[in-house]
Amino acid sequence: MGGSVSCCISPGESPKIHRREVELEECPITTTEDVSEDTGTYLQHISDRELPDELAQEANPSDHPRASTLFLNKSQTDVREKRKSNYLNHMSPGLLTKKYSSCSTIFIDDSTVSQPNLKSTIKCVALAIYYHIKNRDSNRSLEIFDEKKHPLSREKVPDDYSVVDPEHKLIYRFIRTLFSSAQLTAECAIVTLVYLERLLTYAEMDICPCNWKRIVLGAILLASKVWDDQAVWNVDYCQILKDITVEDMNEMERHFLELLQFNINVPASVYAKYYFDLRSLADDNNLSFPLEPLSNKRAQKLEAISRLCEDKYKDLSKAAMRRSISADNLVGIKNSQAVLS
Repeated sequence: MGGSVSCCISPGESPKIHRREVELEECPITTTEDVSEDTGTYLQHISDRELPDELAQEANPSDHPRASTLFLNKSQTDVREKRKSNYLNHMSPGLLTKKYSSCSTIFIDDSTVSQPNLKSTIKCVALAIYYHIKNRDSNRSLEIFDEKKHPLSREKVPDDYSVVDPEHKLIYRFIRTLFSSAQLTAECAIVTLVYLERLLTYAEMDICPCNWKRIVLGAILLASKVWDDQAVWNVDYCQILKDITVEDMNEMERHFLELLQFNINVPASVYAKYYFDLRSLADDNNLSFPLEPLSNKRAQKLEAISRLCEDKYKDLSKAAMRRSISADNLVGIKNSQAVLS
């Protein structure tokens, strides 16, 4: 059959195959285990070298959308204890005041991922910070965020300021004052929480009673400049917090950016993850977002928006259909009649 080798021929009958076996015996295969570390001939593959960095990025919730947020993990311990206590004491979970739609009244939630409710979002962000402080692992901090070394007011800092954990209401009032005075949006509150958790991860520090105000202030300051079109200047915050200086604000902002490694990017997937995790946190702690009855004016507005979207999708489907049937207008080939002789 020419030069082809069939499966019935033994390797000894082919000199070419015999020579190949001798070459393989003289040149044994070298594995990575046989190479000594001192020789320096073995180079690690680039994917193996980058694997720890990728794993570290996936573990950072402020950068990776699949990583679970830190505040939701820290709140689960208290949530489980509340559920266990309610079960043992036969108490209701506290959802009896929730509004439900009926035939005559329809309740809708105006809070969306693109336009969250401001008051409810600030409450959830304050609750997330509260769980960060309450369930912290240690008291790692930096001098730039220490309130005793860099006070926000002229009032004397209490001696037990680094021991007593702040209540949720105190954190909420502090954030609400800054947001109402600077006229910041609810989206800025979500970005503030993203920057706060990114700082804790990058700088390997904890938010605790002695530094939570300055950390929150630095995160709000940075988020307002990155997110809002009309940024609030540092001197404007000095008008809100009367006793703080512009130089202190500038220094804190510079340290905050350096600790973030100037990574102020917030992907849309990360933003959406934080929004829905905040809503989960609200449901676990009975902080329901406000439901408003659907009025005639609002119903007409929703109907108009729905009609516009429907017309838009119809136009897109028609355009796609025109592109797909563009060959239908071609004239068919006529078969000539056969001539029989």
